[in-house]
Amino acid sequence: MVEAQSWTTRRGSNPRLESNNDQVLDIPVTPTAEIRQQQYALISPNILTAAIIASWYFSNIGVLLLNKYLLSFYGYRYPIFLTMLHMLSCAAYSLLAIKWLEIVPFQQIHSRKQFFKILALSVIFCFSVVCGNTSLRYLPVSFNQAIGATTPFFTAIFAFVITCKKESAEVYLALVPVVLGIVLASNSEPLFHLFGFLMCMGSTAGRALKSVVQGLLLTSEAEKLHSMNLLLYMAPMAALVLLPFTLYIEGNVLAVTIEKGRGDGFMVFLLIGNATVAYLVNLTNFLVTKHTSALTLQVLGNAKAAVAAVVSVLIFRNPVTVMGMTGFAVTIMGVVLYSEAKKRDKGTTH
Repeated sequence: MVEAQSWTTRRGSNPRLESNNDQVLDIPVTPTAEIRQQQYALISPNILTAAIIASWYFSNIGVLLLNKYLLSFYGYRYPIFLTMLHMLSCAAYSLLAIKWLEIVPFQQIHSRKQFFKILALSVIFCFSVVCGNTSLRYLPVSFNQAIGATTPFFTAIFAFVITCKKESAEVYLALVPVVLGIVLASNSEPLFHLFGFLMCMGSTAGRALKSVVQGLLLTSEAEKLHSMNLLLYMAPMAALVLLPFTLYIEGNVLAVTIEKGRGDGFMVFLLIGNATVAYLVNLTNFLVTKHTSALTLQVLGNAKAAVAAVVSVLIFRNPVTVMGMTGFAVTIMGVVLYSEAKKRDKGTTH
């Protein structure tokens, strides 16, 4: 009979295993899907992040310059209709990005209460954007950006008035140069226009009010929406809100635009390009936050106002004064101090 081999017998008959009984096999870890994507990506993450930040600057500054060119230099004097085109563009591109390209998961509105909260935000959003576009008819982009940099001042006021939220003394002190700078810039602005100034202040206050109200209304986890989904719902609502105003204030603007477009193809190109870039502002805001952080977006926003002002002066050749530039610099410095003070407050709170 043949003796049955045990596991030990068979193992002992293999000289390779016999020579190294305690051998440990080093099996490499299977890379995750994210690591595999990074390994086979054609563009390195650093280059991709740099490209996204450059796109953010291009879209934010580009929409300002295009609005200014259309409303002041090209003779298209319909800021409300232009804003409505922006909203329709944002609605269409948001639908494409979320439903087809699936950039972010689609979120539905779950209640009538949530719907009316988003509608309220849409009205504030309309007010802010229309005032901002209208101000560009009368003010240079550089001065427009100087006023826009005072958003933290209005945010602090609305947060106190609406929610009774008090900031630290350091935060309130940081707002002093924000206001002082814009006073200096206003007094020395060669192309100062009172109506344009009031419109720009309204736009800045509207942006601040929207951020405060948004944090107040959409507080529960069930009602919170991703910024891209919020834009998907706000944009068509805003367009519907603007429709009666553009018809009443700007007259038969659609027929005028179509008539001008038939004889001037470049105007059609400008309007489509302008509306597309308006959506890219929102898309690149999301992408910058995703690939960097919300703090990085805040820092980029502080620098964007200065870059936009310089670019607009180089392109449109609007006159500037030393006192105006000094005021702008003081305002930007105040915004940076405000951001740092808020960051320290959050650190001590946590």
